Amino acid sequence: MYPSLVKPLLFRLDAEKAHHLTLRGLEVVSQVAGLERLRSFTSPDCRALEQTLWAQTFASPVGLAAGLDKNGVAVPAFSALGFGFLEVGTVTPLPQPGNDRPRLFRLPEDQALINRMGFNNGGAAALHARLNALKARPVPVWVNIGRNKVTPNEDAVQDYLRCVRALQAVADAFVVNVSSPNTPGLRALQAADDLRALVRAVVQEVEEGRVQTLTRPPVLVKLAPDLHPADFEASLQAVQDAGAAGVIVANTTLSREGLRSAARDEAGGLSGRPLTQRSTELVRTAYRQLRGTLPIVGVGGIFTAEDAYVKLRAGANLVEVYSALIYQGPGLVARINRDLNTLLERDGVRNITEIVGVDA
Repeated sequence: MYPSLVKPLLFRLDAEKAHHLTLRGLEVVSQVAGLERLRSFTSPDCRALEQTLWAQTFASPVGLAAGLDKNGVAVPAFSALGFGFLEVGTVTPLPQPGNDRPRLFRLPEDQALINRMGFNNGGAAALHARLNALKARPVPVWVNIGRNKVTPNEDAVQDYLRCVRALQAVADAFVVNVSSPNTPGLRALQAADDLRALVRAVVQEVEEGRVQTLTRPPVLVKLAPDLHPADFEASLQAVQDAGAAGVIVANTTLSREGLRSAARDEAGGLSGRPLTQRSTELVRTAYRQLRGTLPIVGVGGIFTAEDAYVKLRAGANLVEVYSALIYQGPGLVARINRDLNTLLERDGVRNITEIVGVDA
């Protein structure tokens, strides 16, 4: 029904209005009793797709990328779609409205989105209350953290630490977001020395909070696809030196190369199909440099199981989707899960971990 009925109706609306309408619907669905039973249809009972990382079990390698559910309002509904994990946020210490509208644009001819949302969210305290109230958590829920727009970079570390303190008890992992193009100056924090200091402080804060919260969520770092190769290498080294548990490659891009859609010149970060090849190349580069010492999450332009398979073979342990959900609808995840299992059977692979990095 999605491509023939729901999508045409949603695409008649402003992109952000459609987003909020959909998210509100998922929030309502999340209140339905027994919703988790849907996972028996969307997440196949397939040992070949299952893996364990950071002492967490992932029934599927496919996760929800940050940005779709910034405030964690629809965790049960998204879990029921078959995701192996969810990344909520970006959340900041204090609530903020984000940038002026319009700030979200569809590029149908390119199967892409451009957003300049600006970390619009309800703040860390509200997210804590929402995640803490969940009766069940079928999949790991990661929290993407950032700084408030009014906080200068010289004080940014404190914003990230405030998020950790507020959310450590309810986060299955933290993702340090220093790569969004929509908060002025944020990407400067990817410079190796600044990044090393920031990540080291976050890791230390998590370690110090472990006694009080009885949790020790892993810390991952999300990098931009627009870094110069030497800077990308330096940032990866800084992440590793600082004690991070993993890296996410990559965030949205400022590149507009090859786009055809009328909205191609809108300011903001580009996501979707145009990032497929670029993000895979960066996953491969990261895998070669890290030599398997840190897990990698590949994100950018994943629309099919084949797209996911290529990223896994390039070195990703897990993958995330976002834009493809807008274009293909809620059946996307179950379809990728099913087709990934078929690809593994075709290649005689017993478990998905066996293909990680084989093409790197």
